[in-house]
Amino acid sequence: MFTSLSTRFLSRAAAGSSGAAFRAGRLSSLSSSSSLHLSSLQQQFRLQRASFHASAICWEKLNVEGLAKKVNLEGKNVLVRVDLNVPLAKDEMTVTDDTRLRAIVPTAKFLLDHGANVILMSHFGRPKGEIIETGKNGRLNPVVKPLEELLGTSITKVDSTIGPEAEEAASKLGKGEVLLLENTRFYKGETKNDMELAEGMGKLADYFVMDAFGTAHRAHSSTAGVTQFVKESAAGFLLDKELKYLQGAVDNPKRPMMAIVGGAKVSTKIPVIESLLDKCDKILIGGGMIFTFYKALGYGIGSSLVEEDMVELADSLMKKAEEKGVKMLLPVDVVVADKFSNDADTAIADVKDISGDWMGLDIGPETLKQFKDEIDECQTIVWNGPMGVFEMSNFAEGTNAVAQMLADATERGAITIVGGGDSVAAVNQAGLGPKVSHISTGGGASLELLEGKTLPGVAALSEAS
Repeated sequence: MFTSLSTRFLSRAAAGSSGAAFRAGRLSSLSSSSSLHLSSLQQQFRLQRASFHASAICWEKLNVEGLAKKVNLEGKNVLVRVDLNVPLAKDEMTVTDDTRLRAIVPTAKFLLDHGANVILMSHFGRPKGEIIETGKNGRLNPVVKPLEELLGTSITKVDSTIGPEAEEAASKLGKGEVLLLENTRFYKGETKNDMELAEGMGKLADYFVMDAFGTAHRAHSSTAGVTQFVKESAAGFLLDKELKYLQGAVDNPKRPMMAIVGGAKVSTKIPVIESLLDKCDKILIGGGMIFTFYKALGYGIGSSLVEEDMVELADSLMKKAEEKGVKMLLPVDVVVADKFSNDADTAIADVKDISGDWMGLDIGPETLKQFKDEIDECQTIVWNGPMGVFEMSNFAEGTNAVAQMLADATERGAITIVGGGDSVAAVNQAGLGPKVSHISTGGGASLELLEGKTLPGVAALSEAS
């Protein structure tokens, strides 16, 4: 049973908590439309540049605007690596969410407006070197019609990425035409950065534009190797925006800077937390990972999720935060349930009072008040990972409330960045996507950039000059 709440099953709406501080001496207590217009996009980028005192690293790579100034693109073939991984309906042909398709429009239209012939290239799912006709690992046929509508032009689709068919189609492109190549991962060498495959891709074009941030952390033939076989390689608008925001936030943020880190497991976030300890003034921790920290503090956690082999490391992270003068904050209360289900009985518990079969599935109301106070003080806020099991409506309040806090912070002038698939899904689910500064399109890539790692798909691009 739940020691202090055995006689009071409280509804989330009515429940409250004393919010007593849980740490003694180590932790600080917690007292869009489908058509995009290029001119507005370029104005947005100018505003972004004014938002950060970006480090030199942000500007050392050539971007698509710089490419257009450096060379005459008219009549030239430009190979553009994009991310066309869109969800499909049960019929395996209908695109159910065109967000990623819309994201490539600014770069594609910019190139078309400069008279270039655009060759689009993407992977689709994980076919692992096999040709699969339909479905989430299959051919790219389902995206053709939606892309034609978004770009306002017809698209030629071929069933290969390299070789005679692709080369012939590329050679026949006229000014301002679009060609879509087949799923790059039908080729086993793609994920191994095979140079023969990369050379075959490079034969199709004069120039290369990388606009798939979500795969920029992978050294694949289509993201890195291909750059060795074209005249110039540049970042597209989407990739450029990611670099400006994420590297700007990491290298020279407006302070105070805060990171909000959530999700189920500490193990997946260790490198980014360790890196952020050197960059942030505050770190808020939420999600299922909090119970590993509580275990390190000696608290009972009932049947909540815990990574036993990470307890010692969680303890180490708290000590490092204290040594570095970083305010690391954990929830003071949580929403607990008697089973992992949306219709479970729930209660609000102080974090020191969890026992028996109770499991924590969301952060509590007192924590939300205190998180808001901390967020209100910060000028740069990076969020990765939900605060609870937001997929279940009864445990989504914490995540939704934090999303609203970021929207409010953006309105007062703070820089707010949301990265990671679940965080992005939560913000969009709450209808707040347009109300934060930046939503990152890359989960793993976002984390690696925040960790300070060099992304192969960025490192391979031409230098700006």
